[in-house]
Amino acid sequence: MKSFVSMLIISAIFLTCANAMPSAYATEITTTRVASGLAAPVFIISPAGDFQRVFIVEQPGRIKILRNGEVLQTPFLDITGRVDYGGEQGLLGLAFHPDYANNGYFYVDYTNASGNTVISRFSVTGDPDVADPNSESIMLTITQPYSNHNGGMIAFGPSDGYLYIGMGDGGSGGDPGNRAQNDGVLLGKMLRIDVDGPAPYGIPPDNPFVGPGNPLDEIWAKGLRNPWRFSFDRVTHDLYIADVGQNAWEEVDFQPSTSSGGENYGWRLMEGNHCYNPSENCDPGGLTYPIHEYSHGGSPFRCSISGGYVYRGSAIPDIQGRYFFADYCSEQIWSFLYDGNNLTELTDRTAELAPGGGLSIDDISSFGEDAFGELYIVDIGGEVFKIVPVNEAPTLSEWGMIIMSLLLLTAGTVAAVRKTQRRLIELRNPTN
Repeated sequence: MKSFVSMLIISAIFLTCANAMPSAYATEITTTRVASGLAAPVFIISPAGDFQRVFIVEQPGRIKILRNGEVLQTPFLDITGRVDYGGEQGLLGLAFHPDYANNGYFYVDYTNASGNTVISRFSVTGDPDVADPNSESIMLTITQPYSNHNGGMIAFGPSDGYLYIGMGDGGSGGDPGNRAQNDGVLLGKMLRIDVDGPAPYGIPPDNPFVGPGNPLDEIWAKGLRNPWRFSFDRVTHDLYIADVGQNAWEEVDFQPSTSSGGENYGWRLMEGNHCYNPSENCDPGGLTYPIHEYSHGGSPFRCSISGGYVYRGSAIPDIQGRYFFADYCSEQIWSFLYDGNNLTELTDRTAELAPGGGLSIDDISSFGEDAFGELYIVDIGGEVFKIVPVNEAPTLSEWGMIIMSLLLLTAGTVAAVRKTQRRLIELRNPTN
């Protein structure tokens, strides 16, 4: 009789586990906190093929490593003495060379003591968790007339291996120098350079404006106000650009992988789909309009877009191909599906991505993507959250806990079962 009861209990547990498995049709998603206690984190990235580590950019000038659920005490890189930090200035971008596993090169975007944008290359040391701060090779310095609108995102194109650099319009408000439309300056542009070319960098021969005079050879696209995070879809290689608006409209711009460059995204002629300067008859022709815009205001108050990524991970098949983005002020998170022509399934994800347990995601400074293609949300207040399925299949460690519970149940050790169940809950809900 006792064996029969034990078997019934075991069967019930297995049925419970089976019911906890994700649905093939509608997986619920949430977030779990994976790092805390950081100093103004603004970005997350992993080198290609590095499935053990996530690198976290801290705005004051440090890069930290998250490995096996813990943030390593020793920074990967510390250049706080070279970085002018405050407001929109600081260490803002990080990109690993496509051949990082062999050459150890990575690139950063920061504002220096003069407030100007610096694009530099560094090298890792013999310790893969520590970079050499003395290995800096400055590739490009861009004068900034004001302290805001520095852009800061850098990323290698998955199709061409060139480095893309997102530059804001130089700051103040309303682009007083009309720099985003000025072909003789690098501000308000998307730049594209060859880091493997002759020092300090080469110009890709197929850049759209290569040749004498203006537009400058580095320019890939123009008409940007402050591209606060752009990203490439790792499957289609399409480019998504989140451009922060002036007073009324935030926008998501798009460039298909087949583009040969040269797009004009409209600022300061237009803000989103609306005339800005001049206030009417502002489109001279040839502008590329955003694929999505949303207005300022509302409740909660919206004011500044933080761009994200197209989900290409494997843990949540239901959201494959959805582009995630957020608003810094309202702390809202959305996703949509875009096929190159039609935008569908615009979804407010804020409530379902709330981590719970007394935690909250505030002041979303960025998103991030690891080597698996899984997505992270960066809270500039010091935390990093990972988007995960709610009913995630048990890991090997969790199965160990479950099997132990089954064995203890057959022995009738109820107290030990409860202790094991508590440990399983801890595994599912890390707080580091």
